[in-house]
Amino acid sequence: MEQVGLAATSDVTLWSLFMQAGLVVKLVMLGLIAASVWTWAIVVDKSLNYGRVRRQLDSFEQVFWSGQSLEELYRTLSDRQTSGMGAIFVSAMREWKKSFERGARAPIGLQMRIDRAMDVTLARESEALEARLGSLATIGSAAPFIGLFGTVVGIMTSFQAIAGSKSTNLAVVAPGIAEALFATAIGLLAAIPAVIAYNKFTADAGKLSARMEAFADEFSAILSRQIDEKLQPSRQAAQ
Repeated sequence: MEQVGLAATSDVTLWSLFMQAGLVVKLVMLGLIAASVWTWAIVVDKSLNYGRVRRQLDSFEQVFWSGQSLEELYRTLSDRQTSGMGAIFVSAMREWKKSFERGARAPIGLQMRIDRAMDVTLARESEALEARLGSLATIGSAAPFIGLFGTVVGIMTSFQAIAGSKSTNLAVVAPGIAEALFATAIGLLAAIPAVIAYNKFTADAGKLSARMEAFADEFSAILSRQIDEKLQPSRQAAQ
C-alpha cells in the first residue's frame, strides 16, 4: 500500500495533471495560460511606456519653462514626431499660426479653436495611455470564472469515474479533483496580476493625463494673454 501511495504521489505533477485532464479542461488551461502570458506582456509594455512618458514630460517641462521663446520651441518640435505635452504644444501653436496667417480678428473664436485643438490632442494622448488596459480588466474579471468552469468539468469527471468504477476510493476521484483544482489555480494565476496591474496602470494613466491637462490649461492662459497683446492694437485702431 505504501508503494502504491508513493507511486501515485510521484505521478501528481503539474505536467501530469495537464496531460491527464480531459480535452475541455486542457482547452481551459491553455486559454488561461495564454491570458496570463498576455497579461505579463501588457505589464512589461506599460511599465516601460509609462516610464518613457514620465521622462518625456519632465524633459519637455524643463525646456518649456527654461525661458526659450515659443516660436523657437515650435520650430524645434514641429518637424519631429511628438507625444504628450509636446504634441499638445505643437497642436496649439499650429492653430495659433494658421489663425494669424489668415488674419484672425476675434480673440474669443481664436481662443476656442486653440483650446479645441489641445483638447483633441489631449484626448488622443490619454487614449494611447489607456490602450490595452481593457484587456487587463477583462482577464481580471473573467479568468476566475473560466477557471471555475474547468473546476466544474473536473469534478464532473470525478463523479463519472466513481459511477464507472462503482467505488469511492480516493485513488479513483483524486485525478479529477486534482485537475479541477489545477484549473482554478491557473485562473487565479491569470486574474490576480491582471487586477493589480489594471488598478495600478489606471491610476498612473490618470496622473499622466492630469499632468498634460494641467499643462494645456497653463498654456491656454499664456496664449490668451498673447492674443490680447496681439489683437489690442487692432481693436484700438478700429475704435
